[in-house]
Amino acid sequence: MGALIFYVAVYFIGYYAANLLNRMVGRALIQNRRLAGLVLVLMVSLLHGYKIISTSPSHDHGEGAGYALGFYVILPVAIIAIAVLYLTWQEKQDNDIP
Repeated sequence: MGALIFYVAVYFIGYYAANLLNRMVGRALIQNRRLAGLVLVLMVSLLHGYKIISTSPSHDHGEGAGYALGFYVILPVAIIAIAVLYLTWQEKQDNDIP
């Protein structure tokens, strides 16, 4: 649950950073803010996954790095990616209706 909240926060940082950049420039430099947030989530997840794989697990945890990678990186990123794709699909359908 904590990893999902962390990645949602990272997503919104990327989303609003793209919005702030567009406002500072005065034109739409980054067209798709949702994609900008998702790209930041993917970059942070790559660093997070590398950190999980490169360090040795603590002695009190019986699970391996694969479990930690799946539960703390892949699952939250997949949930966020599915939500972004769904919202983009919904927005596209709303724009198609005359």
